[in-house]
Parts: sequence; structure tokens; C-alpha cells
Amino acid sequence: MTYCVGLCLDEGLVFLADTRTNAGVDQVGTFRKMTLFQKEGDRFFALMSAGNLAITQAVKEILLQGTLLNGNNLWNAENTHEAAVVVGDAIKQVYDRDFKALQKAGIDFNCNLIFGGQVQGEKPRLFNIYSAGNFIEATPETCYFQIGESKYGKPILDRVVNFKTPLNLATKCALISMDSTLNSNISVGLPLDLLVYERNQFRSDKVVTIDEANPYFAMIHQVWGEKLKNVFMDIPEPNWNGARRGKSIIATAKRLGPVPIHRGKSKPNSNKKAK
Repeated sequence: MTYCVGLCLDEGLVFLADTRTNAGVDQVGTFRKMTLFQKEGDRFFALMSAGNLAITQAVKEILLQGTLLNGNNLWNAENTHEAAVVVGDAIKQVYDRDFKALQKAGIDFNCNLIFGGQVQGEKPRLFNIYSAGNFIEATPETCYFQIGESKYGKPILDRVVNFKTPLNLATKCALISMDSTLNSNISVGLPLDLLVYERNQFRSDKVVTIDEANPYFAMIHQVWGEKLKNVFMDIPEPNWNGARRGKSIIATAKRLGPVPIHRGKSKPNSNKKAK
């Protein structure tokens, strides 16, 4: 399993990926799911992958070699949208080559990517690219994408992040999202790869690999857990007698009535003698 999250914000982009792969409880490995492409002063791209590792590695290799049939690659794409088309075409090339063999072996063609970056003359952009090679783009209203095991880390992102969120705050939020996922799913694991890309920089100044010894992530793990427990204990418990109106849990629902109770008939007492 995998967890990757990418955020497209007014100030730039945040990418965070774990490195655990597993094909069962006794086949656990560590593989990088983040790949960076940089031409300083002109373009910068980041790619994160989830799905079948052989498929995603084949896609990455095509992109690194720049050998697509139509002659387009990440280095000559005119903008980030065209670069996302290149990534989609790489997926299709792997599909055309491997799908029948995978189908014969009973293996799904499973490939899901987050791709983003910036080309000179445009704003930073972020895309979620699917197994068919098609994709959607992040917007100010929907400014982040997740792939892999997304459900545990989604609530904090929904509550905190928006397009105007500063990069440092978004980075903290992404790390808390990852910590929540690590805590709930053993198939996602350290080390983590983190990239924070500042708008119009066209280089990777803020990229780090995080493991158990990283002091900031260790602090996040400890403090977030403690604060959650404190907030939980501060919330009043439900009141069932209606004495405190503002905290009563038995207030009448506006849309539905009470849950119906279907009562069975009492059985006759078998010990009584028949008259």
C-alpha cells in the first residue's frame, strides 16, 4: 500500500510520499515513490506513484529516457499540462506493451500518479493521472490530491488546507495527515520523502527524507497525539436527561422521528397448569 499527498497552493506546491511497498505480510520493501525532474531556470516537475510497482517503475523509466513515440517528453513540453499529457502517454505505452500479459496472469493494470510542477511563464500546477492515462487538474477549490491509502489523512486536510494556506502551514498539515495514516495502517511506512516547492524557483531547495530520527516529525507524532487526547477530554460528554439544553443529546431531530421499536409478543408461561 501507499500514501502520497500533493498540494497546489498560491505560494507553490507540497509533495509527500511514504516508501513502503508490500505484496503480503512477509513481502515488505522500501522503494521511492517520488521522482524529481529539474531544469534550473526553466522547469521543475515532481512525480509520485501508487499501484503496481512494476508498472509505475516502467512509466518512470520511459519519462527519464524521454523516448515516447510522438517525440514529446518532459524536457520539451511547452507547459505543465502538456507534460501531464506526456506522463499519460507513458502509461498508455506501458499498457499497450504489458496489459495482455498482466491479464493472463490475473493481475490488474493498477497505476495512479500525482504529477505537478511549473514551467517558465506559467503558475505551478498539479494533476492526478489515472491508469488510462487521463487526468484531472487541481483547482483553487480542490487544491490537493491523494493516492493510495487516503482515508486516514483526509480529515485534517479538509479542515485546514485551502488555496491561500502558507507553504509552511500546509507542510505541517501534510505531515500530520501522514502521521495519522501511519498510525492506522501498517502498510504505509517510513521513510518519507518531502518536497516543498516555492513558486518560480525551478529548483528543489526544500527536499528531505524523513525517518524515525527526524526531530520535527517525531515532535509532530508526539504533540499531535497528545493534543488530540486533550481536545477529546475537553469536549463535554452527552447529556441524556435534558437538564443542560445546550449539551443535551436527546433533542428532537428535525428530519426524522425516533427509531421505531418493534416489540415481540410475550410468550405464555409454560409452567402454568392448563385449567
